[in-house]
Amino acid sequence: MTVPPLRAEPVPPHQRLILALGGHEFSRRTGNEAIRDYMLALTEADRPRVCLLATASGDPAEQIASFRRSLGEARAELSQVSLFRLESEPVELRGHLLSRDLIYVGGGSMVNLLAVWRVHGVDVLLREAWERGTVVVGQSAGAMCWFELGITRSAGRPMVARGLGLVPGLLSVHHGSDPDRRLALGEAVREHRTVALGIDDQSGVLIRGGEVAGAISARKGAGVRRVVADRN
Repeated sequence: MTVPPLRAEPVPPHQRLILALGGHEFSRRTGNEAIRDYMLALTEADRPRVCLLATASGDPAEQIASFRRSLGEARAELSQVSLFRLESEPVELRGHLLSRDLIYVGGGSMVNLLAVWRVHGVDVLLREAWERGTVVVGQSAGAMCWFELGITRSAGRPMVARGLGLVPGLLSVHHGSDPDRRLALGEAVREHRTVALGIDDQSGVLIRGGEVAGAISARKGAGVRRVVADRN
């Protein structure tokens, strides 16, 4: 078996990209394929090597199947790393992750996601991949994990959880469809005195070198909100 070459040494910060999505599915629902095509274009590769990490929801077979069905149509080279199936689907984690053009992190539990990653050292490997120029895309929990803080429902009710800290500040997802999460976001901004972003489903922010470089939306009315504490 041919071992793919690792990506080059670390790239300048302005070439390190994260696309954080408030909510996204691999389906034909209006807007989802536009997001898919946008994220693949970020790699600037003719046939990008794309890996799915569905850890946050326990590596469900249906998510892997829809990922392969959608991106297979886009002429990408696809793989997945299933941390819950390493016994039956072994993979050399560092070599595989650091050879990808794009890594897509699915949604689910942000707290569980980070706990499992740390056990396997994947959190460290993903930082290294990002620093070497791999485009990182994530939706919901897979978006919040890159920030210092996120508003997660891992315990049921919305609460603040710490992320990997590649991006400063606080992120909340499903902003337009989850009023309890919006309320928790406002409270967290006041408590932590930090700038925060609230991202709707089918919209997102492009992070370049740890700073917001732009926003995207694939659905009318969907967008990104910047939330700041009042001065009182």
